[in-house]
Amino acid sequence: MNFNSEKPEENSAYVQLLILCGYVLLGTIAGAILGIGAMVGLYGMESLQNLTMAGGTDLSYLTGLRIAQTLTTLFMFLLPPLLLAATERIKTTEFYGLKVPSLQLLFLVFLIMMCALPVMEWVALANQKMVFPDFLKPVEEWMRRKEDEAMKMTVLLLTMRQVWDFIINILMIAMLPAIAEELLFRGGVQRSFLRMFGNPHVAIWLSAFIFSAIHMQFYGFFPRMFLGAAFGYMYLWTGSLWCSMFAHFLNNGYAVCVAWYLQLHHMPLSEADNSSNFKWYGYIISLILTTILFLYLKQRTNGKQLD
Repeated sequence: MNFNSEKPEENSAYVQLLILCGYVLLGTIAGAILGIGAMVGLYGMESLQNLTMAGGTDLSYLTGLRIAQTLTTLFMFLLPPLLLAATERIKTTEFYGLKVPSLQLLFLVFLIMMCALPVMEWVALANQKMVFPDFLKPVEEWMRRKEDEAMKMTVLLLTMRQVWDFIINILMIAMLPAIAEELLFRGGVQRSFLRMFGNPHVAIWLSAFIFSAIHMQFYGFFPRMFLGAAFGYMYLWTGSLWCSMFAHFLNNGYAVCVAWYLQLHHMPLSEADNSSNFKWYGYIISLILTTILFLYLKQRTNGKQLD
């Protein structure tokens, strides 16, 4: 595909967002069709009914589910922002700010993500204990059912019986979503909102809200939204989407490593989400250190905004 040597005039932010939504819709349909095709091709038509009846716990379908998950990520999250840049006839690296950050900057991102682990654990635990008023109990019950279904599928995908499974999950659950989702939500959605509203905070938090909502996991909504906002500010201040991709990879990779550790020690995966690993003062220290590091990141990059 040929690109003009000079950066052409872009479509309006509203048009870009509409185009991006169209690509996401088409990608979602294509990914679902290909994913179902992969399951049927590997296991036959009866696999769809068997998997539904098993509630996402049948290990015999793990390979097919991994393929389907990868196809969904590729077509729903990765291809749409790439096609948007192609539609605008601008190189992807220029359109999304894919300039290579320094090692010092990546190390700072690493420190932020490590220091934020305790406070994000507290937010996750608080979110899981969320209780609705009586008149919303039917909604709460529906959300709980959806959460349980999603958790069963997550546990199945995180099942690792050998080192090769661990490597596959690092690539499939940590690396690929980090690249694809950051391209879509920070590169595509946040960039469009920033052009649309002219306010970086509105763009970041609105994008983070959509980023969390689209995962349809209600009892992990707030930690995922806060993470999305953190990735958004990293992108805004550094001007490099690689920084938010790296942070996203660290977050997902940590979850894979915890799951791997628990299985090596024959511990249930549910212990990773339902127990507290830190004292109350650990959460406070985490919040203070994370805030200081974020302020330092802003100062180091002069708090500059993306073009």
